[in-house]
Amino acid sequence: MKSTPKGPGTPARATSTNRPAPARPGATTAVRAKNSRATQDFFRGIVSEMRRVTWPSREEWVAATILTVVLVVGVGVFTYVVDLTFGEIFSLLTGGAR
Repeated sequence: MKSTPKGPGTPARATSTNRPAPARPGATTAVRAKNSRATQDFFRGIVSEMRRVTWPSREEWVAATILTVVLVVGVGVFTYVVDLTFGEIFSLLTGGAR
């Protein structure tokens, strides 16, 4: 919303830029120290949680990987066979036109 001049020749006020008010001179140091402590606490929390994780053994990891690969290949083969089957069915229904 524009402000109107108070009289002839008086310029309108500048619009607000939504900038925060300037902080006290010592406040930036305190804010930085607080942010630094919060960041350190965050990373310490990550390390603490990662130590609590129960990691799979090598045998479990290999078995899970093999199972994943077999399932992906199986789903791929199944999809391929279903695609061929439906292709043949539609081919018979439409008289061979594709």
